[in-house]
Amino acid sequence: MNYSTVAVRVLFLASTFAGVSGCAHAPQNATPTTSGRKLTVQSGTLPASWYAGGKEKNDRPEFQIHAYNDDLYILRQAAYSNYEKPFLYLIFGRDRAILFDTGAGNVNVADAVLKVVQQWCAKHGRASIPLVVAHTHGHGDHVAGDAQFANREGVTVVGKDTASVRKFFGIAHWPDDAVTFDLGDRVLDILPIPGHQAASIAIYDRRTTLMLTGDTFYPGRLYVRDGVAFTNSIQRLVDFTKDKPVAHFLGTHIENRATPFEDYEVGTVDQPNEHVLELTRAQLVELDDALKQMNGKVVKKVLRDLTVWPVTP
Repeated sequence: MNYSTVAVRVLFLASTFAGVSGCAHAPQNATPTTSGRKLTVQSGTLPASWYAGGKEKNDRPEFQIHAYNDDLYILRQAAYSNYEKPFLYLIFGRDRAILFDTGAGNVNVADAVLKVVQQWCAKHGRASIPLVVAHTHGHGDHVAGDAQFANREGVTVVGKDTASVRKFFGIAHWPDDAVTFDLGDRVLDILPIPGHQAASIAIYDRRTTLMLTGDTFYPGRLYVRDGVAFTNSIQRLVDFTKDKPVAHFLGTHIENRATPFEDYEVGTVDQPNEHVLELTRAQLVELDDALKQMNGKVVKKVLRDLTVWPVTP
């Protein structure tokens, strides 16, 4: 299949994307726009299980693809290709789409993603739509597929380093600023949350009220490389969501079992009894409280649904 028609043009970067024209009608159930016009929140569904299989392929596709709704897709990499089994997120607006993360390698992520893009375009009567490829953070199991998107017509790949993230999203003061990124009648809030990794960001989708938190907050081992930055980042997430609805917090891995206080060992491929992907604000506040009790010195702490796990540089 030829995916060169995914977009009719390469997206030119502007921090606010003012003046970028679209070629489709605005959805009727979008979120508040930059003009302050309030529209209906768009709901969606999550599967009861994200089982990614074991070491054998057994006809399992490289990615499990789930439509949260018509305009947001979640992809999970199969276990046989990489034990990390990361999640990727593909979000569509009127003027452009954005993919967060490109997987852990050993798979054809571009074909999987661009097939979804083509299907979305066909369903919406579009010939194409520009695609931005960005990242929740810069670790290898989330950027391994970047090269597959390079030099494709209509695709913009954001660098994985902090400077590239700052430049693309227009973040003047890192990590203190929160900025907006408009896909076209679909506003995302971009919140820097370094601590797990220097270029980590969280993404709040106003249309669905989902918050994507990368490897900073998910049901598993929260590896902390900078204790102060991580503690501050969790506080930023708590503060940011204090006056906002959040349907779910969605990270990029599942490492905990469904059994409380238990995780799978590092490197586990087959995880048949996984925790659900989604977390709640109550669990975020619990994490925030645990970090505050550490008084700046982050230590290993096992909570019901996740573990704080310091990493020595």
